[in-house]
Amino acid sequence: MASEILFASNVLLWAGFIALSALLFGVVRQIGLLHERSAPLGAMMIDHGPDIGERSPTFKVTEFDGTPITVGRPLNPGRPSLLMFTGPTCPICAKLLPIIRSVAAAEGADVVLISDGTPAEHKEFLRLHPLQGERYVVSAEIGMRFQVAKIPYGVLLDGEGVIQGKGLCNTREHVESLFETVRMGHASLQGYLQRDTASEAAGKYELH
Repeated sequence: MASEILFASNVLLWAGFIALSALLFGVVRQIGLLHERSAPLGAMMIDHGPDIGERSPTFKVTEFDGTPITVGRPLNPGRPSLLMFTGPTCPICAKLLPIIRSVAAAEGADVVLISDGTPAEHKEFLRLHPLQGERYVVSAEIGMRFQVAKIPYGVLLDGEGVIQGKGLCNTREHVESLFETVRMGHASLQGYLQRDTASEAAGKYELH
């Protein structure tokens, strides 16, 4: 009798194990499908300034240390430039700076940090976050020309000074997306979503 009970319990345990394994497989499969259908968490464009595909306006200004610089054209021939609009009192900007450096180095891009604020605020920011090859410009004019309303905000220029991508950048994914969407053939998250929505609508139309 005891052996029969033990046998029955083993059968039930194996049955439960198989059922849980099947359930886990289904969950993993659904996660995979959702991942495939999800849009990339890219930088969201929220400005109405110079558009993607247009040549960037140029600004002959000076860096914070007084060095002349032309913003809107390549700093080095043929290299892309990442214009990152930041603020000396913006905590997200400070945390994002190492990420910007890392991504720009991997992509072979020059970085121009464009900020606004008081001289004392900039001195304190640079004391806490010494530059490592980035160019630091204080100019409200450039931010207004690009109509940047929120920071940190990135604008990617190619080696000719043409705007390739732009958007609000709060994470590494956002910064990377400025480069990645160009490789995918979409300069913004909106462009990707519009293409995906159009493809889905076309598919539904064909089914009908």
